[in-house]
Amino acid sequence: QVHLVESGGGLAQPGGSLTLSCVASGFTFSSYPMSWARRAPGKGLEWVSGILADGKPSDTYYLDSVRGRFTISRDNAKNTLYLQMNNLIPEDTAVYYCAKGLHGSDRGRGTQVTVSS
Repeated sequence: QVHLVESGGGLAQPGGSLTLSCVASGFTFSSYPMSWARRAPGKGLEWVSGILADGKPSDTYYLDSVRGRFTISRDNAKNTLYLQMNNLIPEDTAVYYCAKGLHGSDRGRGTQVTVSS
């Protein structure tokens, strides 16, 4: 049974930083691509970033609006996916979910990120 638990969300000021983590269990984490998605208030799910199984920086993708500000990474030894978010803007406010696979339907319950002064 796939189990994904996100953490690290919270309140940040514009220009601030947060690092999200997602601990995975119930499947062979190192064999799967992983991704982050977000849902802003009143909006649909938006795919933010993804990374292939080997975790190479060259094997990542980003939504245009976050490229250069967010960095996805993974530690396969710890079954953990990360999203480093820098230079946050109010439009980044959303619930952030990690997902098994790229655009996968197996997702965690999410962690709230609020960017506000």
